[in-house]
Amino acid sequence: MTDTTLPANPATPVYELDSPARRARRRLFKRKAAVFGLVVIAMFIALAVFVPIVVPYDPIATSWSLVRKPPTAAHWFGTDELGRDILSRVVYGARASLLAGLISVAIALGIGVPLGLLAGYRGGFTDALISRITDAMLACPFLILAIALAAFLGPSLGNAMIAIGISATPIFIRLTRGQVLSVKAEDYVEAARALGNPPWRIAFSHILPNILPSLLVQATLSIAAAIIAEAALSFLGLGQQPPAPSWGSMLNAAQRFLTQAPWMAIWPGLAIFLVVLSLNLLGDGLRDALDPRQR
Repeated sequence: MTDTTLPANPATPVYELDSPARRARRRLFKRKAAVFGLVVIAMFIALAVFVPIVVPYDPIATSWSLVRKPPTAAHWFGTDELGRDILSRVVYGARASLLAGLISVAIALGIGVPLGLLAGYRGGFTDALISRITDAMLACPFLILAIALAAFLGPSLGNAMIAIGISATPIFIRLTRGQVLSVKAEDYVEAARALGNPPWRIAFSHILPNILPSLLVQATLSIAAAIIAEAALSFLGLGQQPPAPSWGSMLNAAQRFLTQAPWMAIWPGLAIFLVVLSLNLLGDGLRDALDPRQR
C-alpha cells in the first residue's frame, strides 16, 4: 500500500477589517480642499514650533535706519514703523494666534461638554437651568461677549484666551446636549442601562464616544473663530500686548500707513486669511469624512 499525498487545503484568504477610522481617513484624503487645509495648518504649526530656527531676526529688535522699508532680499516682507522685520513678527504671531485658538477651544470643551452631557442625560430641572443660562449667553454675540470679558479681566493674551473660551462655551453646551438627547435613546444605551451600569459610566463610556465626531468638527471650526477673535482683541489692545508680536496688533499699527507702507497690513492679513480658510476647509472635510452615511 503506497502512501497517498493528501491535497493541501487552499489557504483561507484573510481580509483586513476596514475600521471606521480607516474609512474616515480615506474619505478625508479624497477631498482636495481638506488636504490643502491640513497641509497649510501643519505648515503654520511647524513654523510656530520651530520659530527660533526659522525667523531671521529678533521680532522686537528696532532699527531707525530701516523704518518702513519695502520687501527686499534681506527683509522678505519688509519692515514696520519701528524698523522691525515683518517676516519674523508674522511667524512669531502664528505662535500666539494658534495657541490662543487651541487653548480657547480647550477651555470651551472642558466646560461645555460636561455641562452638555449633564443637561442632556439628566433632563428635568438641571436641563432647564443649564439651557436657560446657555440661551442667555447666546443672546449676546460671540465677539461682543469676548470683548466685554477681556475688558473686565484686563488686557493680556492669557485673559483673552479665557474670554474667548468662555464666550465659545454655549456653542458646545448646546451641541453636546442635542447629541446626547439623540444618542441616549439608542438601543445600546438602553441595554447598558438595563445591565445596571451607573449613569456616569453610560454617559462617558457609551454616549460620549459616539458624539465625539460632531464635537471634533465643531472644535475645528471654533478654532478658526477663536483666531479671528484673538486678532480682533489684539487689534483693540485687549489681547497680546506690545512689543510682543500678534497679527491683530500688527494690523492695528499698519492702519496708519496703508498708503505709505501697504506691506505692513498685507502679510498679517494674509496669514489670518490662510489659517482661517484652511481650518474651515479642514472642518468641512472632517464633517463629510466622519458622516456615517458617507460610503
